[in-house]
Amino acid sequence: MRNLLVWLLTPLALATVVGMIVLYPWGKPAPKSAVQQGTPVQASITATATGPCLASGQVQVGAQPDPGQKPCLTVDLTMTSGPGNGKRLKLTVPIEPSTPRFSTGDAVVLAYNGGDAGDPSSFQLVDFQRGTPLVLLAALFAVAVLVLGRWQGLAALVALVLSFVVIVLFVLPAILAGENPLVVAIAGAGAIMFVALYLTHGLSARTSVAVLGTLVSLALIGVLSAIFSATASLTGLDDATSTLIGSLGHGIDARGLLLAGVVIGALGVLDDVTITQTSAVWELRRANPSLGWRELYRSGLRIGRDHVGSAVNTLVMAYAGAALPVLLYSSISGVGLGALLGSEDIASEIIRTLAGSVGIVAAVPVTTVLAALIAAREPADHLVSTTNTQQSHQ
Repeated sequence: MRNLLVWLLTPLALATVVGMIVLYPWGKPAPKSAVQQGTPVQASITATATGPCLASGQVQVGAQPDPGQKPCLTVDLTMTSGPGNGKRLKLTVPIEPSTPRFSTGDAVVLAYNGGDAGDPSSFQLVDFQRGTPLVLLAALFAVAVLVLGRWQGLAALVALVLSFVVIVLFVLPAILAGENPLVVAIAGAGAIMFVALYLTHGLSARTSVAVLGTLVSLALIGVLSAIFSATASLTGLDDATSTLIGSLGHGIDARGLLLAGVVIGALGVLDDVTITQTSAVWELRRANPSLGWRELYRSGLRIGRDHVGSAVNTLVMAYAGAALPVLLYSSISGVGLGALLGSEDIASEIIRTLAGSVGIVAAVPVTTVLAALIAAREPADHLVSTTNTQQSHQ
């Protein structure tokens, strides 16, 4: 059984590496946006004032706007980076429901169009600076993982960093270079899976079973997503994708991009399910070495039934949370429930959720039966020694 795992997984690992090499845009220049967004420049707000917008673009401070007249906000800024570092600047922005609420003391980001650094028209107030809270939260997350997971937690953090490296340095450049997004996502997901699982849980038959179960489930999710996105005539042209195409200035496989998101989005939940199932089967075998593979399968499947319910709910809530603005907008559109569920944005999320959920459900029996067949053939003394080694590492 161990040899079978090696013969199954080695070609898949080699195919992943070859696929990444072939798909990577070697020597191709990175595509540039056809829409100039401006260079980010940091600044700090020193004072603000509100009032009616004047034709000159200024604000009549202290006056109340007439009905139907839009109010404006004037902000005094001190730039802290860029060509105007240290200089003062005054900008006026209209106050609308979609406009962020800026106040004195805020650290903000300006878009610089490359013009005269002393001319206010060369800058646009676009966003807040969020670097410090993000770094603090990331540090808190890392500390929590290290305190609980110790060396295994450190390995998990390294695997997380490498996963982002694969996405940023391979998946994004390959898709932007015009490669098929679904094929790129499959290769990237395979690399992330091999790196994350083996680095976090070690080179063992237990981990190899989880890898194989994850691969089978990912393949099922990809096939189901492709079939039902085609039969439902999904185009993948949501607002974000349309904006991307407009920025690139050339076409992109929007439906393939949708399917790529489904594959990568389901990977994390599948890793959790398959590792949990293999660990449960191995612990059952260690607790009772006399159990055969059928007893291990039945016991592991009972554990999997409890786990799959929460895992499916996790996936549904994750997609629902990501699509919450779309759901809110659709709920006030005044159309019926059938038309609402059949709209492009909602139907895409439904197919993401249901295809991913089918893959999660299928991962439980597939992984469990593989784990039972292999764990039942593990020598009892090897199970004890492996557990002691893992405990000493923790």
